[in-house]
Amino acid sequence: MRRAEYTMAGKLIVLEGLDGSGKGTQTEALFRTLEERGLRVMRVSFPNYGSDAAKLLDDYLHGTFGNDPNDVNPYAASTFFAIDRYASFHLKWKQFYNEGGIIIADRYTTSNAIHQCAKLEQAQWDGFLEWLFRYEYEQLGLPEPDAVIYLRVDPEVSQKLMTGRYAGDEGKKDIHESNVPYLMQCRRAADYCTEHLGWQPVECIADGAMRSIEDIHAEVLALADAVL
Repeated sequence: MRRAEYTMAGKLIVLEGLDGSGKGTQTEALFRTLEERGLRVMRVSFPNYGSDAAKLLDDYLHGTFGNDPNDVNPYAASTFFAIDRYASFHLKWKQFYNEGGIIIADRYTTSNAIHQCAKLEQAQWDGFLEWLFRYEYEQLGLPEPDAVIYLRVDPEVSQKLMTGRYAGDEGKKDIHESNVPYLMQCRRAADYCTEHLGWQPVECIADGAMRSIEDIHAEVLALADAVL
C-alpha cells in the first residue's frame, strides 16, 4: 500500500476485526490510556451512523438493496463506505490529524478489505485490494494507517457476543452480522489481509472464550506504542 503523495503529520491507528470482536471496547480503552498520558488523541468510528454521508451504507446494511450481502457488488458497497470516511475525515478530524494528532479508528478502509473480499473468489482478492487502496488513499486522499491491529475472534464466538449485545433479538443484526457463512468467508479474508498486508493480529480467544479486556488491551497498547 502507498501513502498519498502529500505528507501527513499525525498518526492513524486502526482497530479491525469481525463483528463482535470488541473493537469498540478496545478502541475506547486505547484512547483513554493515550489520553491519560497527555497525548493529543481522538477516537473515530465507522460507519458514522446518523450522518448524511452514511445513508447509502445504512440502507445497504439494513437490506434496502437486498438481504444478502452479495446482492450489492463489492465495488458499489465499498463506495458507500468510502463516502462516509471521506466526509468524516474532512469534516471532523483532518485538521487535528494534520497538526500531529493521533487518531484511533474503530474500523476503516480495512473493513472494506475484509467484508468485500468475502464476496469474491480468492483469485480476485489482490486485484480488488489494489483498487480499494488506490481509490481511498490516492484518489480520495484519505490517510493510510500507520498500524492496523486485527482483533482475531472465531465467528462462532462473535455470534454469541452479538446475540448478547442485542439481548437475544436476532432481528437487530444487520445483513453482515446475521449471515454466518458470509462471516466465515470474512474471517478467511481477514486472515489473508493480515498475512499479506502487514496487519498486527491479536488473538482474542483462549480456551474457547474471550480473553479479558485488560489482557487484550495490554497487547493492543504495545502494538500502538510501536508506531507512536
